[in-house]
Amino acid sequence: MFRVDTHTHIISPDPAAYPAAPLGGHRSDWSRERPADIDGLLREADAAGAEHLVVVQASTVYGFDNSYVADQLARRPDRLSGVCSVDFLSPKAVDDLSHWIDERGFSGVRIRAADGTTAVPTPGRGLDDERMAPVWQFLSDRRVPVCVQMHAKHTTILAGLLDQYPGLTVVLDHAARPDLGDGTPPYPALARLRDSGRVFVKLTPPAVLRAQREAGSAAPVIRMLVEEFGADHVLWGSNFPASAGSLGELADLVLAQLPALDDAQQALVTGGTAARLYGVTAAAGGE
Repeated sequence: MFRVDTHTHIISPDPAAYPAAPLGGHRSDWSRERPADIDGLLREADAAGAEHLVVVQASTVYGFDNSYVADQLARRPDRLSGVCSVDFLSPKAVDDLSHWIDERGFSGVRIRAADGTTAVPTPGRGLDDERMAPVWQFLSDRRVPVCVQMHAKHTTILAGLLDQYPGLTVVLDHAARPDLGDGTPPYPALARLRDSGRVFVKLTPPAVLRAQREAGSAAPVIRMLVEEFGADHVLWGSNFPASAGSLGELADLVLAQLPALDDAQQALVTGGTAARLYGVTAAAGGE
């Protein structure tokens, strides 16, 4: 089965070439305890049967310097796509995006609007900070997918941005911490997100484990998300190595929670949705 893992990270073993400069000034614990470089990531992917990997910039290690990921994209375009990070509040944010996307080969960008910790502060006053307007316009015009790490309560603001920027395409990182109460919609702006046709939900181990911890099971909320958004707007990511475990174990954790899907739906969630979103074609896989 063609699998596209949409959420992986890499850490260079050469800190002189790629020095740490984490957002918020605090380097993530996982990057010290279980770092994986590009070769380690590819070995894990091969063992798990993941043919293509979307590498998300480890901003809690490298901040807005996407050089290590960019260099690996140039080495292995057959196996990798990249999601960069830029300072959305910077007056040169659009120039930075153009550099990383047009010159260095990234397919998407990420903003950490809220991550449940104080390690990475919320940029400005949030997603609708007026200084971000040029960035949203660029992403809308170019239809570059933007991964947003946020909470469900922020989806009303996100829905407003989707209305304002008709080409804006959004991926909800870690499923955007949906509300888990019985009978409660997963997001306050569910209908607006769904009806836009431009919102994708990323299922990851942090999302699964949170649902298991707070609601007893992740399967019902994942079933709801697939039913609401459609399998063609749902994708998965291992979060390796930020989440503990092998890439294969993390993939199994997520995929085991999926509701009963037919073969076509299963193919979309495990790779087809991501392939369309990031322009990936099936490859032979392996080194």
